[in-house]
Amino acid sequence: MLEGGLTYDFAQIVMDCELIRMVRRIVRGITVDDESLAVDVIKQVGAAGEFMSHEHTFRHFRNEHSQSKIADRTIRANWLAKGSKEMVERAYEEARYILKNHQPDPLPSGVDSAIGRIMEEANEHYGIKQN
Repeated sequence: MLEGGLTYDFAQIVMDCELIRMVRRIVRGITVDDESLAVDVIKQVGAAGEFMSHEHTFRHFRNEHSQSKIADRTIRANWLAKGSKEMVERAYEEARYILKNHQPDPLPSGVDSAIGRIMEEANEHYGIKQN
């Protein structure tokens, strides 16, 4: 069943999505220009200055690394103090949350009838009779 793709694990899908997000971030690469390097900010603040509260840092800090939902990147002591949940356990929790709470956007007008037509054509092509 697993090899035929007839069953799957929701936690595995969550972990796969996490990995895909990380790979996309890596593939995107690093932008190297005056804005991303904060050349003007370094001139303004100085090499030994404090950058964390600067507006430039606030605008850019979330774009330059992958934001993990299920990988715990804290130090081991903090991980242990929080219950030492492994990634798989957090992935199952996230999968259950998604299954319980996700509300998909409705299909645009006409899409459902277009899908119906495609299914009818496929059934006719392959000789499948509908009840």
